[in-house]
Amino acid sequence: MTKMIVGLGNPGDKYDKTRHNMGFMALDLLAKELNVEFREEKTFMSLVASTFINGEKMFLVKPLTFMNESGRAVAPLLKYHNLDPADLTVIHDDLDSPVGRVRLRQKGSSGGQNGIKSVITHVGTQAFNRVKIGIGRPKNGMTVVNHVLSRFDNADKEIAQDGIFKAVDAMKFYIENGDFQQTMNKFN
Repeated sequence: MTKMIVGLGNPGDKYDKTRHNMGFMALDLLAKELNVEFREEKTFMSLVASTFINGEKMFLVKPLTFMNESGRAVAPLLKYHNLDPADLTVIHDDLDSPVGRVRLRQKGSSGGQNGIKSVITHVGTQAFNRVKIGIGRPKNGMTVVNHVLSRFDNADKEIAQDGIFKAVDAMKFYIENGDFQQTMNKFN
């Protein structure tokens, strides 16, 4: 069996540690804990790390497309490695959840998250696993775009980091037991 965990975000220093990059931050921590390093796969417009865990091949992927085009990187990787969308888990920010709240889902609509919308379009199904990390709604009249592209203020930074830790713990549990439903039951 082979599994692929994708963290969504925007590439480049300008977007580093922004709310929209929760998927990248979670994947960076997961890669560190699994002691693997990312390498650029230009053909697939992604940074990819891979390892074997309990005899199972595991890919960690950070698309280098911008968020709205994430599916352009994810779909070809799935096809190349002959993976079913059920073997895909995508970690991303969630505007509709409070900062740091983690929710796992096995399928569903994009919920307005443009990276997920792109993955659904390019993969051709909504039936793949998701790990959503809350970033909260904009405050004080801030636009959604400015909000998702902003960094966490001091009040929210620690709570957001706790959400990343919980998402990584969920992924480590999933990697160990291979059952996303069981992972949902434990972490939702």
